[in-house]
Amino acid sequence: MTSADPGAAPAGPGPASPSPEPAPPSTLRRRVRVSGRVQGVWFRDSARREAVRLGVAGWVRNRADGTVEAVIEGPARAVAELTDWFRVGPPQARVDALEWREEEPAGEEGFRVL
Repeated sequence: MTSADPGAAPAGPGPASPSPEPAPPSTLRRRVRVSGRVQGVWFRDSARREAVRLGVAGWVRNRADGTVEAVIEGPARAVAELTDWFRVGPPQARVDALEWREEEPAGEEGFRVL
């Protein structure tokens, strides 16, 4: 017969400790594509001003198919806020669709209109 150690934890399943959530990356990079009435309405310059205000680096350009494409990189919260801005754009724009995908950060600096 064995005696149980009075200081030992009880055997068997106990409450599971929650696994820690992975920390969000400090820097995000997204490639964004916006369609609708997004050319000829000051979309790119407005995006540049918004990116500078938020401290986001990258670039924005018009595409031949009538869409606007941007690469934005910076603090996760600022990138999310700028992504939300792209859903609406400047007052003269009409955004019909927004697509984006995450990319590996590349160390962008400044924000350019191409």
